[in-house]
Amino acid sequence: MKLHKESKGTITVATLLFIVIAVLSIYFLKFWAILLLIPILVIYGLVFWFFRVPERNILDTEENIIAPVDGKVVMIKEVDEDEFLKEKAIQISIFMSPLNVHICRFPVSGKVVYKKYHPGRYLVAWHEKSSTENERTTVAVEGFNHHKVVFRQIAGYVARRIVFYCNEGDKAKAGHEFGFIKFGSRMDVFLPLNTEITCKIGDKTTGGIDVIAKLR
Repeated sequence: MKLHKESKGTITVATLLFIVIAVLSIYFLKFWAILLLIPILVIYGLVFWFFRVPERNILDTEENIIAPVDGKVVMIKEVDEDEFLKEKAIQISIFMSPLNVHICRFPVSGKVVYKKYHPGRYLVAWHEKSSTENERTTVAVEGFNHHKVVFRQIAGYVARRIVFYCNEGDKAKAGHEFGFIKFGSRMDVFLPLNTEITCKIGDKTTGGIDVIAKLR
């Protein structure tokens, strides 16, 4: 199983803690140490599972909006996007549980025209105000027919580590990685009002594969 580059520090700490707990529990608890080590071993394995990098056949596309993350669609609504677009847009929000793949992918192909990091709070990721009050990053890509698409990584109550690698002027390719969020959070995508939405609330998404909307 291939692991993400962001896993190095976390796995190193987790391994050291597991070794220390294992040695101490075996020394003091003897045979009964197994009752403690089994659940800890499961948690240790989940850390590796969280940082997995699945192989996916990502196709080139221009007008399709691709799911930027693995997760569940929890919101589709018309909102005022007042950071970059300065106009009404359709917001699609996808929630990621700690068990999802947490690679963040470009939802659309084009050119990165804006990026900004915002420090903030750590409300639970499904809270509506988390989009504007939590720690977050905002990226905008100008793509098909000069449509501008905004997408936002949002930290949650558990996820307090957002990473994004793109810069203004970079070429964006739908479905390809631009960042990572550790341990559960949310991704918002803001689309033009005339966009054809092809997903619905409750849908499970596969990042880089599923089409969630189409630009007109």
